[in-house]
Amino acid sequence: MVAMEHVFDEMTGTGNSPLPSYQAYRAWFDGENLSDLRRKSRDAEDFFRRTGITFNVYGDHEAEERLIPFDIVPRIISAWEWSRLTRGIEQRVRAINAFLHDIYHRQEILRAGRIPIELVAANPAFLPQMIGAAPPKKIYTHIVGIDIVRTAQDEFFVLEDNARTPSGVSYMLENRETMLQMFPELFSRIRVKPVQDYPINLRRSLAASAPADCDDDCTVAVLTPGLHNSAYFEHAFLADHMGVELVEGCDLRIIDGKVAMRTTEGYKPIDVLYRRVDDSFLDPLSFNPDSLLGVPGIMGIYLAGRITIANAPGTGIADDKAIYSYMPEIVEFYTGEKSLLKNVPTWRCSEPDALAYVLEHLDELVVKEVHGSGGYGMHVGPASSRRERTKFAAKLKARPKKYIAQPTLALSTVPILTQKGLAPRHVDLRPYVLVSPDKITVTPGGLTRVALKRGSLVVNSSQGGGTKDTWVLED
Repeated sequence: MVAMEHVFDEMTGTGNSPLPSYQAYRAWFDGENLSDLRRKSRDAEDFFRRTGITFNVYGDHEAEERLIPFDIVPRIISAWEWSRLTRGIEQRVRAINAFLHDIYHRQEILRAGRIPIELVAANPAFLPQMIGAAPPKKIYTHIVGIDIVRTAQDEFFVLEDNARTPSGVSYMLENRETMLQMFPELFSRIRVKPVQDYPINLRRSLAASAPADCDDDCTVAVLTPGLHNSAYFEHAFLADHMGVELVEGCDLRIIDGKVAMRTTEGYKPIDVLYRRVDDSFLDPLSFNPDSLLGVPGIMGIYLAGRITIANAPGTGIADDKAIYSYMPEIVEFYTGEKSLLKNVPTWRCSEPDALAYVLEHLDELVVKEVHGSGGYGMHVGPASSRRERTKFAAKLKARPKKYIAQPTLALSTVPILTQKGLAPRHVDLRPYVLVSPDKITVTPGGLTRVALKRGSLVVNSSQGGGTKDTWVLED
């Protein structure tokens, strides 16, 4: 738990009056009836349920389908704040792509001693099959999600990089659609940058990254593990909104040196495959031989330059949390510039001195699995009991290389709607970035995840968090 009096609130700063970015919204809110707003909040929940906007939480026995709680109070970011964030995000994404190309080719950063060789060589996310191979147009990370937290007016930190298959963009789009339907008068009062063109931009960006021999009529498809995947709603949503086919591994085969999908008119070659299947399941001939989710032989076609896979196989090394701790050095090495966005200070538990410090301060630190996601396997020190710390310390000592630790940041708060009115809750932000051969596009906004329990720092939907619409104001 974090004491609210020491936290920066994005609506009021450190005072009681709304900051300029929130003034128009607060004036509107004060003129509304609280009962009517609570009713609209229930209407929003009904809308999400009817639309089928759910995710799966995996327990001990089976998956449980849930709605993601949605809060109708928007998170508002000023144009100048967004401009600053965008510059830092673009710089970081350029560096990540350069890092991936380097470690699969000349490995200059390892030769220079800026990153320990064993951190890459012994990392399961590093794919030897990609050594010497260059993706079409030399783009590794076509879609990136950068998780950002805020601690003060001018203090932003990157919490983690998502370079494999970042999820959640469908919730960003549906959150905006819901707000437009429920509060059209707000969007006539307050000029907010649109996000609805993301699917169009995604398709254009993917098509621009197709192999060189692709004609103007580029064929794009979305590869899903199937209906039981936790993000299946998003896979279907994006395919539908891009106007492309949603396929499973059983729908694909190799024909005449191309990956082709089954259609009512026979098999049709694919130029770009937006895969939402993990590396290990992508090709049973190259990775997990028991996989039924991928396509036998697809890696051979990919390495021959005959299909674009987004994101490229092997990109997971870039969002490894141990690699994350070196991101300031990575940014400087490849761009020649200091990182515009800060990293959260990080202890690598694989290092004996760091492990000793973490074990002594388990009541203060957040400890994460290096390859973990979704809040699973995480230890939040300030919210833990003595028994939980003792149990986690044993896990740390047994497998220290599996973990990193970070201080508990006083994450900024934004207001949510409660029975009594507005109340502050902690948030993070995942902006979505599209990378094509000629540009990097940062969607204005992203997915704001909110911890709905007072004082809680855990925003993941799988751990009880919710979402809200993110407004970036026009200039």
